[in-house]
Amino acid sequence: MTTIDRQFIPVAKPLIGDAEKRAVMDVLDSGQLAMGSRTEAFEKAFAEYVGAKHAIGVNSGTAALIVALQAHGVGPGDEVITTPFSFIATATSIIACGATPVFVDIDPFDLNLDPNQVEDAITDQTKAVMPVHLYGHPARIDEIQELCEDNGLALVEDAAQAHGAEHAGRRVGTFGTGCFSFYPTKNMTTGEGGIITTNDDEVARLCRIIRSHGQEVRYKHDYFGLNWRMQDMNAAIGLVQMDYIEDWNTARIANAEKLASLIRTVETPRVRDGDRHVFHQFTVRVPRDRDGVQKQLQDAGIGSAVHYPIPIHQQPIIRQMGFGEGSFPVAEAAAGHVLSLPVHPSLGPEDVEYIAAALNRICG
Repeated sequence: MTTIDRQFIPVAKPLIGDAEKRAVMDVLDSGQLAMGSRTEAFEKAFAEYVGAKHAIGVNSGTAALIVALQAHGVGPGDEVITTPFSFIATATSIIACGATPVFVDIDPFDLNLDPNQVEDAITDQTKAVMPVHLYGHPARIDEIQELCEDNGLALVEDAAQAHGAEHAGRRVGTFGTGCFSFYPTKNMTTGEGGIITTNDDEVARLCRIIRSHGQEVRYKHDYFGLNWRMQDMNAAIGLVQMDYIEDWNTARIANAEKLASLIRTVETPRVRDGDRHVFHQFTVRVPRDRDGVQKQLQDAGIGSAVHYPIPIHQQPIIRQMGFGEGSFPVAEAAAGHVLSLPVHPSLGPEDVEYIAAALNRICG
């Protein structure tokens, strides 16, 4: 296939407009650059959006995971059950707390943590379970929540890709302690940043302390913490983006539904009944020659990405824990076949049709 004369369609496109630029300049002009009033306002807006009592802004999604785990008392000697099919931060945040990630395989339906395998992985050292709402599709969160309650375990939701995703009409980040990322490619951005959501007053209190060097009273450090604080420039961008997130999610869902209706040659994402998938990624499963398919899409002016080509348990820094080939076969199979296509709100109807037609032609 030869490249045609049309604008290249990127797999992701951050949306930053004049309102965000003005909001940043207002912060610079105010002289209040560190965590302050904009951060507080953004926390309140995001808590209301999710439906949580508290939201605590931090400087990345990874920081959100670490602070949330620490607030639940996760530390050396503890184990946290999680998925091997995610971005590396899901596991390294656990390691950063001195704890051990314990992987269980994923559900082939949606590639999220399989709750049927979680119970068998619980030991006396298990402190928490961390499911990931991968690609914007909620994990089987009510089942995982019940397991956590029955076994006295903390539930930390890695919702980095799932702003506005819902199970049974309830937004993710409210079933346990939610951790969101605002990296530029996410459904909404603050430039860089993250946020923790919770309905637990004590967890919220500890998160606020831990994110600021473990101090509740200035220069008195009762807890171990580092500088995980969100800054007001980032929060100002987030406040503007709160006005658009639902429109953008609606556009993502519409683009995904149209792509799924047009693509005939590969398996498209599935959505479980009762769930709202917000399509941070539209990830298909290519049965053969994924690299070749990706190259031909690139030649046709269509960006794509593999999320994720190497399962966490096979990453060089994790393999030393003793995992071998075949340890988690569903995750390993997914890593060999997944391919994310553009689904972002900047796509026009003609872009969606072109992407589907090109993929059908390549894989047909």
